[in-house]
Amino acid sequence: MSGLTIRKEGELDFLSLGALVHRLDPGIIPFRKATECAIHVSGGEFNVAANLSDCFGMETGIASAMVDYPIGDLIAERVRGMGVRPFYRHFKHDGVTGPNMATVYSDRGFGVRAPVVFYNRANEAAAQLKPGDFDWKAIFAGGVRWVHSGGIFAALSPTTAELAVEAMKAAKDAGAVTSFDLNFREKLWNISPTPSSKSGSLGTPSSGGADRAVEVIARIVEHVDVLVGNEEDLQKGLGIAGPEVAAKSKLDPSVFFGMIDKVRAKHSQVKVVATTLREVHSTNRHSWSAVAWIDGKTYAAPTAELDVYDRVGGGDGFAAGLFYGLLTGTDPEEAVKLGWAHGALLTTFPGDTTMATLDQVRAFARGGSARIQR
Repeated sequence: MSGLTIRKEGELDFLSLGALVHRLDPGIIPFRKATECAIHVSGGEFNVAANLSDCFGMETGIASAMVDYPIGDLIAERVRGMGVRPFYRHFKHDGVTGPNMATVYSDRGFGVRAPVVFYNRANEAAAQLKPGDFDWKAIFAGGVRWVHSGGIFAALSPTTAELAVEAMKAAKDAGAVTSFDLNFREKLWNISPTPSSKSGSLGTPSSGGADRAVEVIARIVEHVDVLVGNEEDLQKGLGIAGPEVAAKSKLDPSVFFGMIDKVRAKHSQVKVVATTLREVHSTNRHSWSAVAWIDGKTYAAPTAELDVYDRVGGGDGFAAGLFYGLLTGTDPEEAVKLGWAHGALLTTFPGDTTMATLDQVRAFARGGSARIQR
């Protein structure tokens, strides 16, 4: 048993709160030489909801910002295509400056050439979301079993952080399990765009830095049952002291497990803490594992050697498989393996969200191979 109290039924199995983005991907061609690119719809919180819907057959939703212009239409179509129910706060685009749906640019790299990721989040609509934008009572009226958000969304602006606190409180009041992916991004916490209350345009950057990050995340996590994040996330996101990990193997879970007592000392209500483990040998060759602390016990997945096509979204793939296992009452060890297997498979597809089937995930979790299926 996981120690979580999960309601048996609900209109939605899973609801995410987060920003929707579109990722431009020229493949292995660097952007400075690119002539074309694929468009992937993404967002850390959305990815989990999309994976749970498309691969695992669960009823999921996303609460987010949507701009009424062609890029918004493209994103909304992909959200529908993944079977995710939208709850949008709509914004009008002024035809020039926004508000915008954020853009992520990433080339995949190859071999010894690492992937490169950079962003345009200027005047992002999601950063303008604030408490009161969503009618949580109406959303939860039919029953929601699990609510999820993450550190990237919380870092977008002071108002998104407050909205995350509001959502977690509302979720707990409605009897939902809550989860939070720490996803600590130092650049976002150092400079967060503040929307102008008069025009809706981008105002003065608000630099909160590490101290603000710890204060904000602590206020969110006090309402959270399940945490996702590695030892660096725990240290920087929760302000927990930990040892230097750079010299240790990336596959060694001892530092991660050694920090659980400190996590529980600050947040005694947390029942699950989980993370992926990845050793990068080259852009296309990774060693991959996952570990979790679940209600006082530790669990570790096997180590797989991955031939990586596109690494983006692997961690969200792990979270989706783990959450599915917990939502369906699977043994915790099996839940960790389902997350590990789904995250591994996700790296074999282009884009940020799943193309795997549940049968493929179960087969890989049992130790399946890449033999041709006839």
